[in-house]
Amino acid sequence: MSLELSKKAAAVKPSSTLAITAKAKELKAQGKDVVGFGAGEPDFDTPENICDEAINAINSGFTKYTPASGINELKEAISKKFKSFNNLDYAPEQIVISNGGKHSLTNIFTALLNPGDEVIIPAPFWLSYPEIVKLAGGVPVIVTTTKEQNFKLTAEALEAAVTDKTKALVLNTPNNPTGMLYTEEELRAIAKVAVEKDFYVVADEMYENLTYGDQKHVSIASFGKDIYDRTITCSGLAKSYAMTGWRIGYTGSPLAIAKMMGSVQSHQTSNPNSIAQKAAVEALNGPQDSVEAMHTEFDKRRKYMFERVSNMPLLSTIEPMGAFYVFVDASQVIGKSYKGTKVESVAQMADILINDYSTAIIPCADFGFADYFRLSYAISIEQIEKGLNRIEEFLKSLQ
Repeated sequence: MSLELSKKAAAVKPSSTLAITAKAKELKAQGKDVVGFGAGEPDFDTPENICDEAINAINSGFTKYTPASGINELKEAISKKFKSFNNLDYAPEQIVISNGGKHSLTNIFTALLNPGDEVIIPAPFWLSYPEIVKLAGGVPVIVTTTKEQNFKLTAEALEAAVTDKTKALVLNTPNNPTGMLYTEEELRAIAKVAVEKDFYVVADEMYENLTYGDQKHVSIASFGKDIYDRTITCSGLAKSYAMTGWRIGYTGSPLAIAKMMGSVQSHQTSNPNSIAQKAAVEALNGPQDSVEAMHTEFDKRRKYMFERVSNMPLLSTIEPMGAFYVFVDASQVIGKSYKGTKVESVAQMADILINDYSTAIIPCADFGFADYFRLSYAISIEQIEKGLNRIEEFLKSLQ
């Protein structure tokens, strides 16, 4: 008998974003004036009507097990939202409600992958994608995009990466960490490759409500039956409704995949949180005024942060059109001297900023781009200004 631990689990990296955010919170608890540009978590409170519905659920005794894949009332609300917002027809039985977006992705890859199956992931990517794929027995295949491409995967690059082991593509729009938004033309070209080469598209649309300017979010599964049958559309309530801790994610997919994900979930978690499900019904069906107010404030912060970063020495960025992140090129910082010590990586820059300037940024080596870092504008404009002032002070100190 061997006491060796799981090799699969050992190969998984811990989340660096959560680690940095935890360090920032620890320093705050010690009384330090820390500005945290880290976690992708809105600083707004969950809207009052949503909280009230959760309290009603508790008071009415809605605190027991629910069906494994979620209550039908919420599935119907999601089905209605898919139709009106995404132009997608997913019947309630095609919907699986889970404990957040990460859980949805875990369900998806558990249902899709056999050992050795390849999943194409464009870089920059959300750092959890490769780890979730590996846990499901798959092989992440990273396809690096460029600044000249606005960090978006082209159909040509996708086709070149496809092998006989390709099972799926992860398509994240609006994108974390870049804030980029795929156009309908770009998505149609990608869909054509997916249909011709016959693989699945895992469409992570978690930030679908957070788009800015004239360009709107488009769901790749809406282009017709061929791509619809090969797409699992994944979203949730965390970002748009300031419900990160409520842990409600959901998928729409072909019925056979939905049934398989529901079966997996029935053994892993029994069901999503019952109280949060009731709150989610109110989030989708209730008034949307607070959501629009949050969106307006995010847009204001986006414009301010983009302008400030664009004018800083040694940094460059592309204007984000979705989500709530600015993706910053810090390659010119590498090799500069700080207090007599050479800055050799963005990770080292991040350590200096948290330790000497009480400012937390997310270095993006784990997102596939080691010379970049991510800033979240899901914090107040006052905090953003203070943190950017500190970053600029650091940059001006370099020699």
